[in-house]
Amino acid sequence: MRMRDRAWAHQIFTWAGPLLVFGLVLACYWPALHGSILWDDPAHITKPELRSWSGLLRIWTDMRATQQYYPVLFSAFWFEHRLWGDYALGYHLLNVALHATSCCLLAVVLRSLWRRPDGAGGPRNFEWVAAAVFAVHPVCVESVAWISEQKNTLSLVFYLLSALVYLDFSQTRRWGSYVFASVLFLLAVGSKTVTVTLPAALLVVLWWKQGRIGWRRDVGPLLPWFVAALALGLFTSWFERNWIGADGPEFALTFVQRLLLAGRVLWFYLGKFVWPTGLCFYYPRWDVANEAWQWIGYLVAAVGITLGLWMLRKRARGPLAGWLVYAGSLFPALGFFNVYPFLFSYVADHFQYLASAGLTVATTGGVAAWLAGKPLWLQKTTVGLVWGGIATLVVLANRQSALYRDNEVLFRATVACNPSSWMAHMNLAVTLARSPERREEAIAAYREVLRLKPDHPDAHHGLGLELARLGDKAQAMAEYERAIELRPTYAEAHHRLGVELARLGGRDQDAIAHLEAALRVKPGLAEAHANLADLLLKTPDRLPEAMAHYEEALHFDPTLAWVHCRIGFVLSHLPGRQHEAISRYETALRIEPNSIDAHNGLAIAYIMMGRADAARREWETVVRIDPSQESARRNLRRLDEVEAR
Repeated sequence: MRMRDRAWAHQIFTWAGPLLVFGLVLACYWPALHGSILWDDPAHITKPELRSWSGLLRIWTDMRATQQYYPVLFSAFWFEHRLWGDYALGYHLLNVALHATSCCLLAVVLRSLWRRPDGAGGPRNFEWVAAAVFAVHPVCVESVAWISEQKNTLSLVFYLLSALVYLDFSQTRRWGSYVFASVLFLLAVGSKTVTVTLPAALLVVLWWKQGRIGWRRDVGPLLPWFVAALALGLFTSWFERNWIGADGPEFALTFVQRLLLAGRVLWFYLGKFVWPTGLCFYYPRWDVANEAWQWIGYLVAAVGITLGLWMLRKRARGPLAGWLVYAGSLFPALGFFNVYPFLFSYVADHFQYLASAGLTVATTGGVAAWLAGKPLWLQKTTVGLVWGGIATLVVLANRQSALYRDNEVLFRATVACNPSSWMAHMNLAVTLARSPERREEAIAAYREVLRLKPDHPDAHHGLGLELARLGDKAQAMAEYERAIELRPTYAEAHHRLGVELARLGGRDQDAIAHLEAALRVKPGLAEAHANLADLLLKTPDRLPEAMAHYEEALHFDPTLAWVHCRIGFVLSHLPGRQHEAISRYETALRIEPNSIDAHNGLAIAYIMMGRADAARREWETVVRIDPSQESARRNLRRLDEVEAR
């Protein structure tokens, strides 16, 4: 009877387990589903120039086409954009579904690992407890609620699928399974490079399960994986330094400092996993140069635990295996390799997403093993406490995911938990600057960034933009000049300084020099082409050059209605080019139907062609759009006078 009851319970969990996991994940992430596009999400959601089939090819062949060279991830984003465009809910739902799927896959992997060859024994159904803990743990919120971190949720699905298929290969030696597992491994690494740790994790798991490692049977098949992992890991490290900017004085740490930092990072993540409070989008950046010597204890403790568990391996291999998988999964983020976020913090919750899955397995597996053979009352009490803990984690994760509603909520919360984070203040300033009525708040936020980090060129540039909008041109130019001093290749700062110099009068040559400097650095800066063309028009013999820059501006951004108007204005004053001018103005109106400049320009072109009735319609439209347009009213009166004669 007891065997029947167990079989019945097993069947219930087989069907109810996934439903439970998906329900828990939805309970945790319901607030995040209504979240908007955050911080660097626009750099991950497919850009306009990559939305074609040729753009999909570029994702694979052009390393600079996307923010990071993760072709599988950005291909996924490409297909997603085809399905729901820039609609944030679609991306959030997929992230939640991927996370829940990983939790279910984790349960399937654990069932195969905890099952004895005879099908009996092992912590029956406890794999769903592990899945539930990982599903609701608050340290996962950053990876699931933030669209950019689909790299975590997608790569973990491939990682667990690859592990599951490889474990089947380790038992059956079916080479079809090996090839399939290898493909899944490459898909995982193509989504996020941290998954290069999978072959090492598989060796540890095989050692735990078998009690030994066979060089030919176990190590040999994984050697190609290790070679691929090493090559791809080194490539990503090189890419971070050379293309993303993870290089320079801020990253200059000695090997000893990196070693001590690794110990500190390891225990930081363990602490957040055990006691997930005080979670922060940007944690304080530790002063390694002055504090590293204080972290010797962390490193000694890590080495001591490793040695202690090694000495106990003959009595119990599980604790050592769990520790090694956890620490090994964290290895790429321990500080031995430069990654751009180290510029503002050495730790982030999304860095431990993969490692947290391993730690969840180790802890829940340990509890399950401890419960084996214990009195029924103790088993039930412990299970009740575990589910009580899961319920608590649901509440914490739900509250944490609510912070991902929009940029202002997220970065105000970050400033509250880490007031010294210049990056949080910077992102808050950029967010506030998008609302004209909050310009003073944006300026205050930019000034706070510069108080914390005076050499931040982006903050100087942003502050300059806001000051210019308030009319303080002199101080704005001083900020642009400071930004250029700190970063001589700052194209946007050169552009804005050129625009302000052009408005001063008498500084056209200086303005042209800065606009040309901007275009040397960033040839695709459309507005810089157009503003340079405006200046070149002042010199009659440079008209062809000016027109070429207008066309370049439209090549990079065809939606610039005002540039179409500029071209129309020039063409309307050239003999026999009025029809072309009208075409340009009409293009501008298709982009911006209420463009006063386009309607005015079209009216003037019609007048030059002798089409007074058409001109009248355009000026009447101008007055209807903006009744304060006195020049349009004046022109209509003149037409009336001409008709009255």
